[in-house]
Amino acid sequence: MDADIKWLDDPETFRVNQLPAHSDHHYYGNYAEWSADKSRFEQSLDGQWQFKFAKSPLERLKGFYETDLDTTDFDEIEVPSEIELSDYAQNNYINTLIPWEGKIYRRPAYALSADDAQAGSFSEGADNTVGMYRKTFDLDPALRGKQIRVRFEGVERAMFLWLNGHFVGYAEDSFTPSEFDLTPYIEDTGNVMAVEVFKHSTASWIEDQDMFRFSGIFRSVSLLAQPVTHVEDMTIRPVLDDNYQDGKFGLHLSLAGEESGTVRVLVKDAEGQDLLDQSLPVKETVDLEDVAFKDVHLWDNHDPYLYQLLVEIHDDAGQLVELVPYRFGFRKIEISPDHVVLLNGKRLIINGVNRHEWDDHRGRSVTQADMQADIKTFHENNINGVRTCHYPDQIPWYYLCDQNGIYMMAENNLESHVTWQKMGAIEPSYNVPGSVPQWKEVVVDRARSNYETFKNHTAILFWSLGNESFAGDNMVAMQKLYKSHHDGRLVHYEGVCHTHDYSKQIPSLDPKGYLPAGGTKDYRDEISDVESWMYLPPKQVEEYLQNNPDKPFMECEYMHDMGNSDGGMGSYIKLLDKYPQYFGGFIWDFIDQALVVHDPISGRDVMRYGGDFDDRHSDYEFSGDGLMFADRTPKPAMQEVRYYYGLHK
Repeated sequence: MDADIKWLDDPETFRVNQLPAHSDHHYYGNYAEWSADKSRFEQSLDGQWQFKFAKSPLERLKGFYETDLDTTDFDEIEVPSEIELSDYAQNNYINTLIPWEGKIYRRPAYALSADDAQAGSFSEGADNTVGMYRKTFDLDPALRGKQIRVRFEGVERAMFLWLNGHFVGYAEDSFTPSEFDLTPYIEDTGNVMAVEVFKHSTASWIEDQDMFRFSGIFRSVSLLAQPVTHVEDMTIRPVLDDNYQDGKFGLHLSLAGEESGTVRVLVKDAEGQDLLDQSLPVKETVDLEDVAFKDVHLWDNHDPYLYQLLVEIHDDAGQLVELVPYRFGFRKIEISPDHVVLLNGKRLIINGVNRHEWDDHRGRSVTQADMQADIKTFHENNINGVRTCHYPDQIPWYYLCDQNGIYMMAENNLESHVTWQKMGAIEPSYNVPGSVPQWKEVVVDRARSNYETFKNHTAILFWSLGNESFAGDNMVAMQKLYKSHHDGRLVHYEGVCHTHDYSKQIPSLDPKGYLPAGGTKDYRDEISDVESWMYLPPKQVEEYLQNNPDKPFMECEYMHDMGNSDGGMGSYIKLLDKYPQYFGGFIWDFIDQALVVHDPISGRDVMRYGGDFDDRHSDYEFSGDGLMFADRTPKPAMQEVRYYYGLHK
C-alpha cells in the first residue's frame, strides 16, 4: 500500500495499519528491570531528529523518506517538541473560532450535504504546514530478532510513517498513542524512520479545543520488542461488593506469541503480603473470574490504597520471559435512587480543576517534573479532582492520579466548537460529529482508544465523551461504547444541555442560548449519566436542585479564573451543604497557557499570551485563565480555592 495525501480530506480514513489500542501497562524481562524501571524490551527514539519544514502540502519535499536521500540541507529538531516553538511556524492561540475562519472557505466534509466531500480541503490547503522528520538508528542488541513496533505517544495532527523507504501507516487522534508494526522492514542497523506531520486534516474540525494550535511530534517515541509470549492487553476488574467491605477480583489477558508455558498471577497488599497466587496455562486469552477478597482496603482521595498485581509469563522450562506489574484499587462509583453520586457508599464531592497540559517553555510537551509539581499543588490547595480537558493526557499523569487519590474525569479527544456555535449563538447547521454518518466511526474510535488505553486506572471515575460538540446520534454511539464495557464508571457529557427544554426545571433561565435549536432532537435521556453545565449561575443551579432533579448536577466548567476572578466561589460551595444531588465541579482552569520569550527591548524574559505573537484570529487574554501563571506560580485566586475546597475535603 502507498500513502495517499487525500486521506487528509476524508473523515472516514483516520487510521491505516495502526495497531488496535490496548492497555497502557509496562512490561519487563525480570524483577530487577522493574525495580530500575528499565525494560530490555524498550528503546527510546527521543532526541534530535533531522527536520525539514514546508509551508503547505504542495511545497513539501516528496520522497523525503527515501533511504539514500541527501539530507545535508535538513535542520535538526528535538523530539518531543512543538514545531511552532522552534520558530518554523506561526504561534496561534484561538478558542471558539478555527484558525482559517475568514481566510479559507472550508466546511466539514459531508456536513452540509452527503455529496459534499470537500475534496482537496486539506491536501491542497495553503495553510496546512508540514513537518518532515527523519531518524537514523540501530536496534539495541536486546531488541534484535524480535517482533518490533513503534509507539508515538502524541503527534499533532495527522502523521504518515515510513521505515527504510517502505510506507508503514497513517494516524490521526493527536492525544492517544499510535502504534505500528515495523517487523517486516526493520534491520539491526542503519534504519531510517521518516514521519510526515500535517498540521491540519479532517481531525482539525474535531480538535477545536481552546488552546494554542501547535503541530509536530510533541510526546515521546519509542521502539517496543515483543517477548516470545507477550501480554498484549490486560483488563483488571476489582469490584466492590454491595456491603462496601468485600470485593471480587477479575482479570482478562490477551496474549500474543507462542502458546506454551504458564501464566502466574499474583496480587499483594501494600505491605507485600500475598493475597492471590495462581498459575494458568498460556492461551490466547486467560481469565480469572470473581476471586473473593475479604475486608478490602478501599481507595479514595484521603487514602489512595493500591494493591499490586504481578503477571509473570514463564516458558515451558519455567524461565521468566515477561513481567507485567500494575497497581489497582477497590472503589465503587454509583448513583443512588435519590440521584446522589456515591463513592464507596458515601456522598462524593468533586473539588476539581480543568487541566490543560502546559509548560511555559515547551507548550503541551510537558515533563514528568511538571506533572509532579501539579500533583503537589493539588494537595496543597485541597483539589481532589481533575478533568483532562479536552483530550487524553500523557500516560504518567494517570498513574500519578492513581497513586495520589485524584478523582479523574477522563475526557475523549473531541471538541468541535466552531461547527455549532457561531458568534456566541447556537447554529448547528454543519455540526460534526452530530448525526453525520461519515463522522461516526472516527469519534467512536477515539472513545475506544480512550477506554482501552486507560481502562485499568482506579482514579478514573468518569468517562467524558468530549467537550463543546453539541449532540447527535454519533455522541449516542460513543456513550454506548463506554457503557458496553460495564466497568461501573459514569459517563459524562455537557453538550446535551443545548437540546433540552429546561423551562420547568430552571424557570428563571434565560432561554437565549439554552433552549433547543429548532427541530433539534432531545438527547438528554440517551447521553450522560449526570446533569452537566458550564458556568450556570448559583441561582439557576439551585432551581434545578429544587425541582425534583432526575440526574445529579455538576459544573464541568465554572468560575472561569481569568483576571481578578473566583470571588463568587462561596455561592456555589454553599449549595453543597443544602443539596446532596449537587456534587461540585471543575474550575476553568488550572494553569495559564502562556509562553516565556526573551524581550529584546527590556532584555528580560517575559510571558506572552494569545495575540502577542501577531497571531490572528486570536482570543487574546483568554489563554490566561488559570489558577496559576504559566510558570506554575499560584495566583491570588488560589487562596480562595484552598479555603473553599477545604470546607469539603
